[in-house]
Amino acid sequence: METPLRFGILGTGNIAHQFADGVAHARHSSIAAVGSRSDESARAFGAEYEINNAMCFGSYDQLIACDAIDAVYVSLPNHLHAPWTIKALEAGKHVLCEKPFAMDTAEAEAMFAASQRTGKRLMEAFMYRCHPLMDAVRDEVTSGSIGELRMIRASFCYRTSNIDQNVRFQPDIGGGALMDIGSYCLSFARFIAGREPSAAHIVGHQHATGVDDYATAVLRFDEDPAQPEPLRGTITAALTFGMTVQLNNTAHLGGTDGHLQVPIPWKPPASGGTYILGGQTPPRQDLADGKPGPPEPKAVTIASPAPLYGQQADAFALAVHAGTPMPVTRDDTLGNMRLINELNRQLRAAF
Repeated sequence: METPLRFGILGTGNIAHQFADGVAHARHSSIAAVGSRSDESARAFGAEYEINNAMCFGSYDQLIACDAIDAVYVSLPNHLHAPWTIKALEAGKHVLCEKPFAMDTAEAEAMFAASQRTGKRLMEAFMYRCHPLMDAVRDEVTSGSIGELRMIRASFCYRTSNIDQNVRFQPDIGGGALMDIGSYCLSFARFIAGREPSAAHIVGHQHATGVDDYATAVLRFDEDPAQPEPLRGTITAALTFGMTVQLNNTAHLGGTDGHLQVPIPWKPPASGGTYILGGQTPPRQDLADGKPGPPEPKAVTIASPAPLYGQQADAFALAVHAGTPMPVTRDDTLGNMRLINELNRQLRAAF
């Protein structure tokens, strides 16, 4: 693919900066324009990333109408994902839309319907799924190296004191820990298990602003003979996420013959995402005299051709220009959205 996919960025917030930083090192994509709610914000962003001043727009409508871009990266607050994704698709642009994809499943289905109607590509921007580490982890488990997978454990937490005016703490526009970072944990568990959960439950805490600021979800994946043998049995998942608490933000997979840890699952470095294989000493009643202990942990490093957000942009560009598979499919996005909807329903009932 010789011509890079030219992105226009909708929004100039933190995630837009991370995306632009990554695309600066991409091979198949570039940043050609930016759109904000004001000329001042757009031009400040453009100056930082060497975007031509004429391509820094003080309105979202101007950006999506621009003929000098091929695709739009939607980095707006959650409640604006659906309307601006649909507008961009109808303006003839491909769209890479930040997670969580939409406010609910109905919005998500309308977005994909617009993609089908216009013939333009659409993908949810779960950047962690675009690092080759994730496929390597699932391949490792599928190989049977840790036996039959029985348990998944993952956490994604941070503690922020930036609450006033923070969209993550505004319930009416899609705030809350489940939508913000719990979506990663749900996506990961479903990706590893290779199917939708048969049962899902959540308990959480309601912040003074009205959002869920920390919560734990428990999932059950029933037996599935369609999966590779190590993944066919019943799998349980315990997923913890929060915006006012600190945890180690790792992922663990427990099998009958060993376990696998992903120390940095959500933002693995380009220089090498790592997973660690290990085993445990058997219980005393199973030990024979002189039986060797567990093997030494083995670390496996998987390099990426670009920083995480650059790799995501390139994966989308290759899907658009070369027809390669999307790292995050329509069915995957809708499955995650349905699960988020159900867990949100449970939280609202509890609060």
